[in-house]
Amino acid sequence: MATKKVDWYYRRSGCNTCKKMDAFLEEHSVSAKETVSANKEKLGPDAAMDLAKEVSKIVAARGKSVVEFKTKDADEELLRKHLVGPTGNLRSPVIRKGKTLYVGFNEEAFTGTLA
Repeated sequence: MATKKVDWYYRRSGCNTCKKMDAFLEEHSVSAKETVSANKEKLGPDAAMDLAKEVSKIVAARGKSVVEFKTKDADEELLRKHLVGPTGNLRSPVIRKGKTLYVGFNEEAFTGTLA
């Protein structure tokens, strides 16, 4: 089976949600062109906003809740709510595939689009 690629993967070791994302990517033969460790490279709110400017759509999952929106329709408050975690840094995991940013993890929401 051919390996599918995502452009960028931001993950934190020791993160249970990141472990679920890792297993999902492996199961669907998806690899990242670039992987960034959130443990080593903390991306603050400004970096999160810059990342949002690079994409046209965000799919954000938190638990069973999934929100999908176009970045051109989103104000800074909405972006921060879905991109920045309680530490004040970019949430993890985050994947950029083309012009879409996937934040958090939800298998049902990500199957078919991410894998």
